[in-house]
Amino acid sequence: MSSVTTPDSQTRPRIVIAGAGPAAQALVRQLTRTPFAGGITVLSNRDDAPAELLELAALPQVSLRFGQPVSYIDPDGQRVTTADGLEFTYDQLVIATGSSPAGAPLEGAGRCLSYSTIDDANGLGEAVKDVTRVLGRRPLGILVGTGTAAGQAEAVLRARGVRPVRTTLRPAAVVPNLAGSMLPAAGVIFEDGSSMNGDLVVLAEERIARDALSVSAGLKTAPRGGIVIGEDFRTSVPGIWAIGDAAVFDGVRLGLLVAAASAASVCASQLLRATLSEPLADAA
Repeated sequence: MSSVTTPDSQTRPRIVIAGAGPAAQALVRQLTRTPFAGGITVLSNRDDAPAELLELAALPQVSLRFGQPVSYIDPDGQRVTTADGLEFTYDQLVIATGSSPAGAPLEGAGRCLSYSTIDDANGLGEAVKDVTRVLGRRPLGILVGTGTAAGQAEAVLRARGVRPVRTTLRPAAVVPNLAGSMLPAAGVIFEDGSSMNGDLVVLAEERIARDALSVSAGLKTAPRGGIVIGEDFRTSVPGIWAIGDAAVFDGVRLGLLVAAASAASVCASQLLRATLSEPLADAA
């Protein structure tokens, strides 16, 4: 395996972030706004380079590796190994691998609005505003999902004037609207041929935290999945933190409890304290 180091890697504190989604991006922005003098390595599972990641990669403190998801964590040696065999050492490691849908993709899901974290509330609200303006009346919404995410989505829809009709039975497909309409979904159809019609369809289905890295690191996980964290975002293993939908606090996915920017602000503060206290602890 090849090891990746920098000339001053022995003196500069190193934060490695496994994942490059919204939570990871928010954390990098917070860290680079502070007096943090170390290096930040972001290991992304994405091969493409969207604009928001290229902006982060341009920051002098940040090294962003595309297509290099972390596959193994050695907490004793404080190093991670990527799927291609590259090794990166760290002083602090943050897992931000997010979550994935619990079920198979729904046919026509691209025509729907979606809700999976609190950060989706603003986007959902703006989309509803556009639909309301086009219709000239209160929209009728079909809400698909169970659990906390669906409950939050329903509250957002009601607050924006939508009449939500909620189904806990998963549909077989989404019914498309007429060609040329800005309202892409007209309803859903079920396996038995029955259907529900509306002006918009919102998917707020169950998601599963991507916590596979917890196995190699020996991290404590929740019974229903997700890396268990405390209020300070620390996991059960020293030097390893978790943020975003990979993390679970009090049995709930973090993305359903706090916005990514707010979580990143607190986590960044805690990481700074940890990196600043390390030299003092070594000298004691």
